[in-house]
Amino acid sequence: MVRHWKVGNLAKLTGLTVRTLRFYDQIGLFSPSGQTESGHRLYSESDLSRLQQIVSLKELGLSLEEIKSVLNDKQISPLEIVNLQMARIKEQIKLQQTLLEQLQHVSKSMQGKEPLAVEDFTELLQVMKKSHEKLVVERRTSWEHRLDVLGDFLAEEEGDSKTKEDSP
Repeated sequence: MVRHWKVGNLAKLTGLTVRTLRFYDQIGLFSPSGQTESGHRLYSESDLSRLQQIVSLKELGLSLEEIKSVLNDKQISPLEIVNLQMARIKEQIKLQQTLLEQLQHVSKSMQGKEPLAVEDFTELLQVMKKSHEKLVVERRTSWEHRLDVLGDFLAEEEGDSKTKEDSP
């Protein structure tokens, strides 16, 4: 039996907002495969697979336009997307593991009332900096993308307003 979800149910299921799903539909990134007789969007299991690919690529730092291009041109397979996401998570785990090990070393030294060497603090600070920098870069990229989308939207709205003013 084929399962379908309305936009609200899909939002709850995936943790995305209805607004996000509608926006994705509006820009042609993620459209429902069907509609109810009353016009409600209906998403299928294959739609859910595409949404997973979109979210994965977004987490990897691609813009929505880049994601749309990658998926429409079939430049990358769903398996490759999953593999890329796994590689990213492994990298994050490795970085966090390094930070944990360094913190454990400092904690052990402090518990033993041993004086900490300058190198202990500098190594800890370097690992913390790497972790922080990665987070900052990811957030900055996300914000830059959001500002670009907002700028495009405002430019479009301004263009629509001028067109209305110019018409008799």
